[in-house]
Amino acid sequence: MSLDINMWPVLLLVSLCGLVQGLYRVDPLVSTNKGLIRGLQSEEGYAQFLGIPYAVVDKKNPFGPSVPHPGFDDVFEAYETTMCPQVYNNVAFGTIDCLTLNIYVPSAATSQNLLPVMVSIHGGAFVLGSAETEGSPTFLLKHNVIVVRINYRLGAYGFMCLDIPEVPGNQGLKDQVLALRWINENIEAFGGDAGQITVFGESAGGMSVNFHLLSPYETLFQRAIIQSGSVSSPWLIMDSDKTVPIKLAEALDFETEDTLEALEYLASVDVHTLIKLANDLGITSFTESDIPSTLPCIEKEIEGTEAFMTDYPMNINSPKVRNTPIIIGHNNNELPFLYERADSEFFSNYDFSFISNAFDLGDDWEDAVNDVKHFYMGDEPLNENVAKEITDFGSDFIFNHPTQRMADRLLDIGARTIYRYVFSYSGGRNLVKVLYNLNSTGATHADELGYLFDNGIFSKDIAPEDQLMIDRITTLWINFVKYGDPTPTTSELLPVKWLPITKTSQPYLNLDSDLTLEARPFHDRMAFWDLFYKLHKNQHKYEVSGK
Repeated sequence: MSLDINMWPVLLLVSLCGLVQGLYRVDPLVSTNKGLIRGLQSEEGYAQFLGIPYAVVDKKNPFGPSVPHPGFDDVFEAYETTMCPQVYNNVAFGTIDCLTLNIYVPSAATSQNLLPVMVSIHGGAFVLGSAETEGSPTFLLKHNVIVVRINYRLGAYGFMCLDIPEVPGNQGLKDQVLALRWINENIEAFGGDAGQITVFGESAGGMSVNFHLLSPYETLFQRAIIQSGSVSSPWLIMDSDKTVPIKLAEALDFETEDTLEALEYLASVDVHTLIKLANDLGITSFTESDIPSTLPCIEKEIEGTEAFMTDYPMNINSPKVRNTPIIIGHNNNELPFLYERADSEFFSNYDFSFISNAFDLGDDWEDAVNDVKHFYMGDEPLNENVAKEITDFGSDFIFNHPTQRMADRLLDIGARTIYRYVFSYSGGRNLVKVLYNLNSTGATHADELGYLFDNGIFSKDIAPEDQLMIDRITTLWINFVKYGDPTPTTSELLPVKWLPITKTSQPYLNLDSDLTLEARPFHDRMAFWDLFYKLHKNQHKYEVSGK
């Protein structure tokens, strides 16, 4: 039985944590299936439980599967969040004891008033990020939902894919499965409704949500929101580099051709030393021209090992999709977050190599690339004068068209309710544009996060037009969480009825200064890629179906 969070001072075991502004602050203590967990009462009036361990990494094989956390004999003090090993600005951070989650609970949550649950999976190209990097969830908590945010292993620790039982692949995604199982089993103790769980994420977080929709694992959530993260994106190179452990060991002067021997040695190496090395070698780096070699992969079927994914996502037919309402979308100008910072040489030497991630074109390569060049830039030579056109190509190939293809595929395999959106708003809280001082039009990758989360880089004084976008996008997401419909009724705030797509109708909500329901985003450009995929379907690297 869950405990009444409104009655924490009376009904729960409590700890008096001293005088705060003349009042005693009572920090909540919750009884879960794993033991007692004490959190903190925030100044904003909600409770937060930080760094709750849901799984354990094997120190002898930190690159392999994790196991569920056994629980607590004593009270677990959930006061501090963690971060998995990663490199940012050339500095190594994090601990391998990072398989934790953070839970944020509004005061309205009680055992008689179980609240819907939003589980956030962070982005960061599967090599960066943590449960807290996107900002505070206060904008969402005001709508009386519980927010849970999870950490999962990244880079070499989370996504080596070696086709052996010790490191089969997709360990970071399997970490997420253990987190979702923990939430299902324990969230009621915090006043959450385990029958109303929505998983959402942006970029690699959105891809994670998409993967979970298609995985063979049991149903662990009821609704899904995929933001700029379709797993049909050619950014995801599903072929894994089996030599990563040997390369890392060799760079540390440990010579071996035996993968297990290399793994055993690497397990003894300092975590920060290893992840810095992996970054410096380009194994986990992420730039305009480099993609990490530690990414989600197609696993080999191994007896006695539970696989997350053994086929390319567009070939998977998952029954979970049929009963899960979905929001899927992207921003209207995704790639400036990478390409606007590139120099003129980058554009002059642009080789359209992303195409080779998805297609093995052989002798047709030159003709196919010329078709792409002609469509986007006519007869203009490659240089910085066509930077916008090259950026449009990248946005279309990596984000826009994969989103359309995934939406169509989800319909094909039985999804009943899919809402599509494009986030186009450019305001004072566009996260990445502000962070990198970009001048591009519209919204670039991850810009919408500034309106879903309260990030510390922004002033607390919110402009009225930005507050309107905060109110709109959070209300749309919350309505979807609560009702499976982002606009159950129209209102002054949400004057447009957001209609789901069908096989014959492709409406999408354009989230700009005004909300408008439009049809088929970037229609001409998407039609080009529809034709390209059709012409080269037999040269696609992964899709047996040719869809």
